[in-house]
Amino acid sequence: MENKKEKTFQFVVVGGGIAGVTCVEQLSSQIPSADVALITAGPHIKAVTNYKQVSRTLEEFDVEEQPSGVLEEKFPNLTIIHSAVKSLHTKSHCVETADGRVFGYKKLCICSGARPKLLTQDNPYVLGIRDTDSAQEFQKRLSKAKRIVIVGNGGIALELVYEVEGCEVIWAVKDKAIGNTFFDAGAAQFLIPSLEADKPQAAAPCKRPRYTTEEAAPGGSHTFTADRSSQAYGHGPTDSGSALGPDWHEGIALRGAEQVSRRVSVEYQCEVEKIFTSEELHKSPQQTLRTECVGDWPVYVRLTNAKTFGCDFVVSATGVVPNTEPFLQGNTFVVADDGGLQVDDHMMTSEPDVYAAGDVCTACWEQSPLWQQMRLWTQARQMGWYAGRCMAAHSLSEPVELDFCFELFSHITKFFNYKVVLLGKFNGQGLGPDHELLVRCTKGQEYVKVVLSGGRMVGAVLIGETDLEETFENLILNQMDLTPYGEELLNPDIDIEDYFD
Repeated sequence: MENKKEKTFQFVVVGGGIAGVTCVEQLSSQIPSADVALITAGPHIKAVTNYKQVSRTLEEFDVEEQPSGVLEEKFPNLTIIHSAVKSLHTKSHCVETADGRVFGYKKLCICSGARPKLLTQDNPYVLGIRDTDSAQEFQKRLSKAKRIVIVGNGGIALELVYEVEGCEVIWAVKDKAIGNTFFDAGAAQFLIPSLEADKPQAAAPCKRPRYTTEEAAPGGSHTFTADRSSQAYGHGPTDSGSALGPDWHEGIALRGAEQVSRRVSVEYQCEVEKIFTSEELHKSPQQTLRTECVGDWPVYVRLTNAKTFGCDFVVSATGVVPNTEPFLQGNTFVVADDGGLQVDDHMMTSEPDVYAAGDVCTACWEQSPLWQQMRLWTQARQMGWYAGRCMAAHSLSEPVELDFCFELFSHITKFFNYKVVLLGKFNGQGLGPDHELLVRCTKGQEYVKVVLSGGRMVGAVLIGETDLEETFENLILNQMDLTPYGEELLNPDIDIEDYFD
């Protein structure tokens, strides 16, 4: 490989998503004279725009697809190499791209992201949504669909169920409540009625349906129906690339073929047992398949609760797998249980001079008791930024401290048009039975949950415009003993901010 190197760069970053782009920006601003290369397969990169530091650890930003030229204009010493990576040779410090070129590096950062965990590989009726390409494909398929099955309980599943119209949705959730990755059953119960209310008109021509709901029997399913009279609008973006932005469905008309009101049925505590086509169904000896199979559908899904549904296609929204594929061959990376490249508190992998950031890596340092890794936008940005800082510091032989953002988990997002703030061990992650919860809920307005352990606040979920995030962030960070306040902590008549200024 040595003799084939076209050029050796001081820093090479692989991946044009948030982690990679943030890493490149950080390297270029820390050491403006350094030669930096970004290797990315698509013509577009993901850029952070409208960045706002909301509080010490909370941040808000938009994610925008931009032509990669925008980045090159900003940093004269940056070279963008448009190709996928074929292989990595850590011993000779070089990367081979799919088009056969070889580039040397002094330090490398792998920011190749993750791909959707698909229910089955290569089934034309199963669609994973991860990037703008698959979102477009989804939109195209949806326009002809009468019924789809959505499997999964993370952010993408939540948003899809809320946004899809003119099509019946069967939502298979492996947990007892919706949105389990982000919040508990209480928050789910708060959000479900919010589906019934008239939505506030957004400034843009946004779809705000009305819902009615039928109560679910225990172990049964939940059905929401909506009266629809809204127009489809807008067109999706037209290029491939890395993971979707938090507002990926904005301006994409997620509309099915039916002119009927919307129906969502949630099937709780079940997973997919089998996916089969109508041919396979008719050949199947079991005529016991349930009556849900009436009608001719291109594909059928049998769930572990013994129900079978026919549908036009299945959306697999069941999480992601780190994209380590081209990097492992011939190298000796230590890989974590979840498939990510293990990194230490300087974002370094087990291979010399190789760093990793974002969804592809797994944080394996001794973590703060109030932080956990979740493969989210905010963390991709933070890790990319910190990896860039570490790479620059190591090159200049300067010390570098673990960044403060890894002290406390914090994330702002939107679900069902509500602002959602998650802090610390917001779901009591890893706390065992000795923690307590305080909850305050005003139907249709706000849901506030506090997680206490040993009288100290260790986590919180805030849904709605609560204005409590900074106060709670401070209470979690300073670990003040809150025992004297007891239930009063969430008393709506007490202005808690005055207490703890």
